[in-house]
Parts: sequence; structure tokens; C-alpha cells
Amino acid sequence: MNGPEATMRTTRRSFLAVPLLAVLAGCAHSPRSGGSTRPADYYPLAVGSEWTWEDQSPQLPAGSPALRTVRVLERTADGYFKDSARGELRVGACIEDRVRSLLCGPIATGTRWSSVLTPTSTERYEIVAVGERVVTPAGTFGGCVRVRSITRASADTELINEISYAPGVGPVRIEVITVRKGKAVPQFRAVLRSHRQGSQ
Repeated sequence: MNGPEATMRTTRRSFLAVPLLAVLAGCAHSPRSGGSTRPADYYPLAVGSEWTWEDQSPQLPAGSPALRTVRVLERTADGYFKDSARGELRVGACIEDRVRSLLCGPIATGTRWSSVLTPTSTERYEIVAVGERVVTPAGTFGGCVRVRSITRASADTELINEISYAPGVGPVRIEVITVRKGKAVPQFRAVLRSHRQGSQ
């Protein structure tokens, strides 16, 4: 990704990733654990799993939310689950795509890691909340984990992406904010409309 516009295009396209190798850092002070310490519990990947999100971005006309459905189509030979939006995710020590780690354990407030995208671009991640309650059109989800990633897009601009993961479901809320010269501007918001778990 080469700037804010590219990052937001990627977020809108897949709804699954918020951005070559993940360098895991240590946990922060006084972590508070969630109900589980396994990232896989917060993003169950299986062929046939399907998520539909409602786009509530501020740029959309009032009363006309857009829907986007992503379905896991297959599992690749190297263990990635490939979806209908051309995303690929797998479960290891972290939930990761081919360029970044999205959710790493232990599942506790203050857990931090980073993903190096290019020699000059690094995404910094932190679990900022556990045990949250998130209300969406798909229902109310308890025990959620909220992950914040920060990417410096330019000397005076940062992109902040927050994803809330519900146990046994996956992402239930996604928000992207641009902070330019200290001013925060909401760019993108999506909430879960429906979810179906696959069987493989």
C-alpha cells in the first residue's frame, strides 16, 4: 500500500484485513485476559464460512447502507483459506494473511505486535480491549476483542484501523479513521449483518 487511499481500497475490497513478516513484540504492562487466549477462537476459518457486513461509512447517503458478503471458497495447499474477495487467511500463532498478522495472542489487553510491509512502512498493532459487548444488525456479541492498528501514511497522516472480533464468529465491527495534522476523520465503518459457519 502506498497511501491512505490504497489502504482504504483494500479494506473495502476484502472487509477481512487491516495490513511482509510479522515481528512479535512483548506484552504491555498489566494485561487483562479475555475468555480465550487462542486467536483462532476469534476468527474460525472453514470452507463455506460466510460473513455479510453492512457498510455504514459516513460518505454513504443516509438510509442506504451497502452490503458486502465474503465467503471462504477453498483451502490452499499451504494452509490459507481463500475467500470470494481474493483474501487469504490462515491460523498459526496469529491470524494472518500473506503480508501481515491481524490478531496475535495472548488475548489480553496490551498485547502488541507489528507487521513490516516495506522497508519504510510498518503497521503497529495492539489489543486495546477484551470482553467488550458489540451490538450489530446480526445480534449482540459479548466477549469481543478489539484490535487497533496504526500506519503512518505520511509525515502528518496516520491511518487507524480498529476491528472487533467476536468469539466463534470473527470480525463484527470494522472502523477506519484518518488522523491528519491531529484531526481525526472517520473514513469507513462496517458492522456484521449475518454470519454462517462452514463445516471444513
